[in-house]
Formats: sequence, C-alpha cells, structure tokens
Amino acid sequence: MSKNYKSCLLFVISLLVFSCSKNPDIILDNTNTNKDTTKTVVPFDINTIEDTYADVASFDYYSKWGSYNVHDPSIKKFGDYYYCYSTDVGYGIAVRSGIQIRKSKDMVNWTFAGWVFNALPAKGVAYITQSGGTPNNSLWAPYILKVGSEYRLYYALSSNVARLSVIGLATAASPTGPWTEDGLVVTSANDGSIQTNAIDPTVLSAQNGNQYMYYGSGWDGIYILKLDPVTGLAASSGNKGIRIANRGFTNGAYNGNIEGPEVIYNTDLKKYFLFIAYDWLQTKYNTRVCRADNPEGPYYDYNGVDANTNIDHSPMIIGPYQFTGHGGWQGTSHVSVFDDDNDQYFIAHQARPSVNSYFMDLHVRKLFWTPDGWPVASPERFAWESNATVANDSITGTWDYISLEYNIVPGYSAEQTSPDLQVATLLIINANGTINSDTGSTWTYNAPWLQINWSNGNTDKVFVQKGHDWEKTKRPITVIFSGLNNNGTAVWGKKL
Repeated sequence: MSKNYKSCLLFVISLLVFSCSKNPDIILDNTNTNKDTTKTVVPFDINTIEDTYADVASFDYYSKWGSYNVHDPSIKKFGDYYYCYSTDVGYGIAVRSGIQIRKSKDMVNWTFAGWVFNALPAKGVAYITQSGGTPNNSLWAPYILKVGSEYRLYYALSSNVARLSVIGLATAASPTGPWTEDGLVVTSANDGSIQTNAIDPTVLSAQNGNQYMYYGSGWDGIYILKLDPVTGLAASSGNKGIRIANRGFTNGAYNGNIEGPEVIYNTDLKKYFLFIAYDWLQTKYNTRVCRADNPEGPYYDYNGVDANTNIDHSPMIIGPYQFTGHGGWQGTSHVSVFDDDNDQYFIAHQARPSVNSYFMDLHVRKLFWTPDGWPVASPERFAWESNATVANDSITGTWDYISLEYNIVPGYSAEQTSPDLQVATLLIINANGTINSDTGSTWTYNAPWLQINWSNGNTDKVFVQKGHDWEKTKRPITVIFSGLNNNGTAVWGKKL
C-alpha cells in the first residue's frame, strides 16, 4: 500500500448482493445400497474463477472469496498448504479488520481460513492515538515467515495523518493462529524528518545469519532495518534503518510511488533479489527488480545502476497488460515471491480487471530465471502446468506479443488515471526461420529458450513452456513465453 489516502480504496460504491453462483470445492456424496459412503472430490474447475465477482463480494459470502478480494498478498508454503495473508479489502463493502488468511494445496483453488486479529492490534492503535491520529480501520500489507517453530506475522497500520504509521509483529504456533501481538517494530510520524512511511514490510533471514526488514512507501523510498532474529523486533529500539532504493523525479516530484518491497535469496545464483512496486495501485502499478551480492546492498538494476540512485530502475517484469480478446489487467504489483520446496519459484500479486478496476484478484505466476540471472514472470496465471519441454514444431504459428514498455506519468491517483495497458500485437513465427513478413528478423529455438533477432538490432531471449490461455473460454492449454530483450525490457508471448 502507499500513502495514507490509500484507505479510501478500502471502501467503494456499495453493491446489491446477487445470489451466489460460484462454488468452491464441490464434494459429492455417493451412497450405495450397502450404506457404504465414499466421497469423490470433483477436480477444481478454473473456469469458475472469474475476473469480477459481484455475486460473492458481500461479507456474507467471505467463505467463497477464494482468490477474490486479495491485495498485497504474502504467501509461504507450510507443510502441505500454501498460506496467503493479505490486506483488509473488499469490493463494494466495508470489511472487518484483522488481516485475511487463505490456504491452498495447489495455488489455484484457495479457501478462506479466517483472520489474524479480531480487532485492530492495541499497541499500534495506542501509538497512533497518542501521536494525535486516528487509526484506519484496516490493516495493510502483511508479511509471513516461520522462525523455528514460531510463525511471525508482520502488519502495517496507518492513520488519517500523513506518514503516521506503524509496523507491528504478531506470533503464533500455527499458521492460522491464535495470534499474540508482540510489539512494534518500526514507526513513522508526520514530523518533518527525512524518513519513509512505516508500511509494507518484508523480512529476510540472510545467509550471514542476520535478519532484516525491508519496508517503505513514498516519502523517502525503501528502507532496510536490522532485526533481532530471536525476538523479530528491531535490533536497536527506535532505529528506522537506512534507505537502499529510490526512484526518479520530475520537476522535484516523484515519478510515482515506490513501495511494497519483497526480498529473496536465490541459492543457485547466490544473489539477493529486491522486488519493488512502482506507481498508483489502481492503474499503473508495476513490478521492478534489482539484485545484490549482500543483503544490505547495494542492489543494482539491469543497467548496473545502484537502486538507491534517484532514477527509475529496470527491469519491469510485470505491468498492466492486455491480450487479444480481453479487457486487460492493471494494478499488477505488490508481489510475494516464494518457492514450492522443489526449486520452482512463483510470484503472486493483486490484479484489477480493466473492465472494473475496483475488483481485486489474486494472480499467481511461475517465475523463471534468464541465463544471465534475472527473474521473469509467466505471462499467464499458474494452473498446474508442468515444465515439460515444448517441441520445436509447436513454436511456429501466430502469437500474441507484448513488450512491457513504460511511460512516466509523475504523480499518484489524481495524475495516474490511465493504466497505460501494454497491448498485444500479432507475432507470426514462420517455419522458414523468419518473423512476420520481415525476412531480416529471424528466430532460433534451443529448448526451452527461444531467441528472436529483430531486424532493428534488438534481441529477445525468452523461456518457452506450456500454460493456460486465461483470456479464452475454457482456458485451454497453449504455449507461452517470457523473457527480456537486450535492453532489459520484458517481453511476453502467447500462442493463439
């Protein structure tokens, strides 16, 4: 989440509640004449996942929300389940505060599992009220991790006063609680000091044995704060940390928001990766990534520039997009990056359908790594597909092709009213090794990597695999690709 006026998005125009038409898990009881009851579990149908969900948006149907009403997810796998913790939001309703919890065995079929808190945490409320503010009636941007046998849930609570916010910690012996409020990790105040907003936490247990929190939104970029790994609180009470990432300015004003950090360590690449959200959450929200050899930085972008430099950094690996036959998706950031315990990484984020950007859906995508060590996200949501090699004869044909370009629009909600959707164009991969009708543009395929050499001198190197076409009826299996070009621009493809 970004500045305090984000709280207005937690309440949108009230809707009539229609009769429920979506079913979660469907279990059929088949009783034979011998009274022997067996249960047949019907496979989950991804066609039941729709872009909009007015019929189950009401709080009365929270048990049916599944992947709906999800914003700022934090996902980890504990045992057989993936658990998702997310901001208190709901379409067309005033939701209860407490941090929403969901769980899933496959990252596709999500079931609602309750809340972390039954009310706003007392210590966060006390800090804000004693500082002259009124706390928002919602908790933002949680982060979950497990340390030993203890589950640690970090949350953000902001207020009606700009930058008057707290990040607190709750602990439990189970991923669904009950939870105990432990204390405040870091606070921020509207006092004229140079500091970021104390929201949007993420925590890393580094290879050097230290534990760090990365946090922040607007104001002064992304900060890093050393934690006490025993308590999960700040190693030095009252410390705010230091800035490690910022973005560019136009005429003295930010080019847009910077927030929602996520940091992971890739053991194969032996590098730390910092994912950051840029821009306004309802429209241009997009995801950047930088990398480092040390958890404290410096983190470098695709061009080798320190992420703490006052420029916009690349690559942008997810951004607002529109494939053929669909209205498009916007607000595609504030990510959670995690693995499945089998070396496959995933990236999850909120996404808003452009037909009505007040709906908020959970998208989970596979994450791949380029040969030179950069993460790239699948252009389509995950739905059980394997990483099986795609045959050479499946490459030729007509594709949708998206180059995730970016246009700077300085400002926030008032200025960034357009999502700037990156719209698909047709790409024809010919059997004779050329592209479209341009004999100067060629392609080669050494599975799983496809290389397109454009006649203008650009080169796309993309990872090819099977995936579901979520823009088509029945969501059929097709071939997709994702990668970067030689300029660090992300490119996506989907065979039509």
